[in-house]
Amino acid sequence: MALGVALGAFGAHGLKSTLAPDLLAIYETGVRYHLVHGLGVFVAAWLAGEDQTRAARLAGVLFIIGILVFSGSLYLLALTGVRALGAITPIGGVAWIAAWTILALRVRMR
Repeated sequence: MALGVALGAFGAHGLKSTLAPDLLAIYETGVRYHLVHGLGVFVAAWLAGEDQTRAARLAGVLFIIGILVFSGSLYLLALTGVRALGAITPIGGVAWIAAWTILALRVRMR
């Protein structure tokens, strides 16, 4: 979460005058999803600590993979302009869908 805040501040203050508006919007999307799913990591860690379930730990790992792949690819795309990086972004989205699904099932089965 701290890294997401730092990257958001960097984008808002350090990149605003250097990136084209479309690339800045891509960067901001990466930050927004990074922060939202950082909360998912927190929830998964809390649930894993509460009852040591394997499902919650797996969800946490998937959230982190999603942040690295989804947000990371958007950060790199925005900073480099290499549009091909957008092709791997959905992999991070799939990791997040799996993570949220696993958490929902874990909570439902309690």
